[in-house]
Amino acid sequence: MSRRLPRRTFLGLAGGAGVLAAAGIAAPRLLAQGAPGTGELLRSGLPLPEPYRVPLPIPPILRPQRTADADHYTITQRTATAEILPGVRTPIWGYEGIFPGPTIESRRDRTVVAHHRNELPVPTVVHLHGGHTPAESDGYPTDLVLPRSGWSAAHAGHGMVDARARISNGERDYVFPLRQRAATLWYHDHRMDFTGPAVYRGLAGFHLVRDDEEDALGLPSGERELPLMIADRSFDEHGEFAYPSLDRSLRTTPGVESAYVEGVFGDVILVNGAPWPVHEVAATRYRLRLLNGSNARRYDLALDPPPPGGGGFVQIGADQGLLDAPRAHDHLPIAPAERYDVVVDFGRYPVGTEVTLVNRLGTGSTAQVMRFVVARRAADDSRVPAKLSEIPPLTREQATTTRDFSFRAGAVHGRSGWVIGGEPFSPDLMSASPRLGDTEIWRFVADIHHPVHLHLVGFRILSRGGRPPGPFDGGIKDTVDLAPGESVEVIARFDGYRGRYVFHCHNAEHEDMAMMTNFEVV
Repeated sequence: MSRRLPRRTFLGLAGGAGVLAAAGIAAPRLLAQGAPGTGELLRSGLPLPEPYRVPLPIPPILRPQRTADADHYTITQRTATAEILPGVRTPIWGYEGIFPGPTIESRRDRTVVAHHRNELPVPTVVHLHGGHTPAESDGYPTDLVLPRSGWSAAHAGHGMVDARARISNGERDYVFPLRQRAATLWYHDHRMDFTGPAVYRGLAGFHLVRDDEEDALGLPSGERELPLMIADRSFDEHGEFAYPSLDRSLRTTPGVESAYVEGVFGDVILVNGAPWPVHEVAATRYRLRLLNGSNARRYDLALDPPPPGGGGFVQIGADQGLLDAPRAHDHLPIAPAERYDVVVDFGRYPVGTEVTLVNRLGTGSTAQVMRFVVARRAADDSRVPAKLSEIPPLTREQATTTRDFSFRAGAVHGRSGWVIGGEPFSPDLMSASPRLGDTEIWRFVADIHHPVHLHLVGFRILSRGGRPPGPFDGGIKDTVDLAPGESVEVIARFDGYRGRYVFHCHNAEHEDMAMMTNFEVV
């Protein structure tokens, strides 16, 4: 049965295809249903290992150096090597020299001061993704921490001058008040024009916020709580990360080779930095904190075999913390930077069952993610209550303003790139100025796949494609995935802090090629 597309949706789709064609981008391939996002596969130059041979690593918990007035941490960004593929040494850029970086665990309303030292050869910026953070510590893309080894002004890269940029030499304190609900956050590099290759080389890690409300629920904890950063990568013939930067030193010219302007897909699926790992579990409930840390790849996660009766994933949280009540899913579509907090009851499987986490949007090596082996029976005193949290409502009637933003391919300084509202990113371009405490509705429309991320605020999804939110749109979000030609409405209250922030596509290649813009809370 055919159905008529809403006029707005149709115009977005048709207009997007036209812009793509003008930019020399292969629209029919990108607009295909069930695509793993927007991007091009970069194949590895060495044989890939057999899956399910490497144990799942768990990133270490970073301990604060002192806790008198706040939790103080020192994190060094440095080069290192890691054995990611068995028997192969891969150069990385890592927080504390590891990939993923160490996990920080915090309490709600307890301030964190993260002192970052940059021992890399290029500037960096740290963004706490999902953090409700004052502007001076949010990781604005021109607020550079220059290398301790020195940095020449000739290495301007984009050539832009930002009079408001806060530049630090060698080190910087990032202050995170964490006046927010318990949630799965993550921190990553956010340097203007070079986020994609820097994160690809390893600059990403978990930051978990906990609170009393969550602690009282009785959810699986300890070794039965697993943070899982899923990220695709490719490797060259020497075992180094393969990434098609125009400037491999990441010092001057931003961007990627023309074949990859849509996004970079890898052919190796890593979980916590290990290729297709395996993890033994007891026949009990486990809490999985799922993060898509890929540059461009979308996943549709499922359990194979599914548990008897289905509903293998019980979602308890979204990007910004707990849902009001659990939701059962058979699969989980997850775009770059999105998070799901889910419980899987491995007690629904017989001991000895091998349960594979598969990617329904993948083919070949990208169709599998990792494997769980149900190894033994064990006592389980965890639970998933029918009521998880109270989420204060935000309604259309509360909104003072509605704004429209289009996310499309476009020309950026004479080259193919990506724009918001027809404009490439500029530090001086202000696209919105919400007043502190006001509630606003923002409407996004996309030509192709774009995961849209707002800094500072969490939001609720009001509609998708002119219809009510979908089954995966519950809770408070900070990143929303737009399908080709799709429009989405979100509602947010701009509270907490004044200042200049950004919102952008979290396809890192799109972000680096100008799909980002500013808003300022006034």
